[in-house]
Amino acid sequence: MNLTLPPKVTDRAFARLAEIAAATGERLPLRIAVEGGGCSGFQYDIRLDAPQPGDLVLEKDGQAVVVDEVSLPFLTNAVIDYTEELIGARFVIENPNATSSCGCGTSFSV
Repeated sequence: MNLTLPPKVTDRAFARLAEIAAATGERLPLRIAVEGGGCSGFQYDIRLDAPQPGDLVLEKDGQAVVVDEVSLPFLTNAVIDYTEELIGARFVIENPNATSSCGCGTSFSV
């Protein structure tokens, strides 16, 4: 049985959002969107943005991640995380719906 669940946001991602809000003095949600394009057919648009009507809002400790209705099916059961590596720090998406992705980590196909 394959359950359809909304994306999950890790504690590490929410903690990074709190750090950004503290540094900027502005508390905007992190928007995760899926758009056509990229080297594999779809790409993620990850940015701070105000919530819009119809968005799914995932909240914890006063921080929020928002996903629009069109992007939501592409992010079923995905995990939104924050990682710090030698190449840099960034929000990442572990997406079980992606059948392939490219090296940049922001482009995928389904």
